Amino acid sequence: MKVEQKVSSSDNYSFSLSGEVTIPQAPPGFKSGFIGIIGRPNVGKSTLMNQLIGQKIAITSPIAQTTRNRLRGILTTEAAQLIFVDTPGIHKPHHQLGEVLVKNARIAIDSVDVVLFVVDGTAACGGGDRFIAELLSRSQTPVILGINKIDEQPSDAQKLDDSYLQLAKEQQWRTVKFSAVTGVGLVELQELLIENLEPGPFYYPPDLVTDQPERFIMGELIREQILLLTREEVPHSVAIAIDLVEETPSITRVLATIHVERDSQKGILIGKGGTMLKAIGSAAREQIQKLIAGKVYLELFVKVQPKWRQSRVRLAELGYRVEE
Repeated sequence: MKVEQKVSSSDNYSFSLSGEVTIPQAPPGFKSGFIGIIGRPNVGKSTLMNQLIGQKIAITSPIAQTTRNRLRGILTTEAAQLIFVDTPGIHKPHHQLGEVLVKNARIAIDSVDVVLFVVDGTAACGGGDRFIAELLSRSQTPVILGINKIDEQPSDAQKLDDSYLQLAKEQQWRTVKFSAVTGVGLVELQELLIENLEPGPFYYPPDLVTDQPERFIMGELIREQILLLTREEVPHSVAIAIDLVEETPSITRVLATIHVERDSQKGILIGKGGTMLKAIGSAAREQIQKLIAGKVYLELFVKVQPKWRQSRVRLAELGYRVEE
């Protein structure tokens, strides 16, 4: 299914004289709002959003701190429109990129209607969770504590749960347990989120699942395959720039540049005889074809940009800036 769906004249929309789609009026009692998904790195925030939306719009990886941009996923039901804001994991930053990401996550806390604080149910509440709880306690935004990964919990998980339930009790937060992988508990989570929203309009057309352009999603799908195939060797020194998207009736041609910080990382990405770059391109092409529902020709280039994560100028050029 294509992420940015085109609307035909037979759909229940009205059109302005300029040809732009206007958003329909919400029925009585309809609710809507923005939900910030907050938590430590690698607790399953992106997996959760993909599962709630019903398709893949955020990349997932076993590597921590995968999410970089505030990505909005849109879920529209008969009763409500929920706009999920997936944020970078809140952690102690070690470079300029990390500072930008954490600052954006903190900004998100005060710019949404509800915060879903996601924690890892396979480990007890720790210092990182308490640090985030302290940040959230200073905000007026309602908070729901979501205990994720219940499918991976040991049989005697009560002590793990109690460590989070105690935290929620101290802050007077409601809690819900779920698995972002299996979907267990997500109906209850969705109902609780809607319950905490106020009556409101459609913010987006009902069939839209993200407000990000296809170019952005393409870049993220390429970066995901790099994270999956290179693991700890190159992880967070990579940024993707989509240089060209050329559509024809039979195929879409995509040219992209992978930016790294060191020559050694470039060598890893290319691999012996170009094998690694070929594997990354092949896997990413399959994902992009699912995104646009058509054939794709993908060509990748690798470029060394020394210390790009430390440079505000480089970060801005590659699309990373503090959000307003």
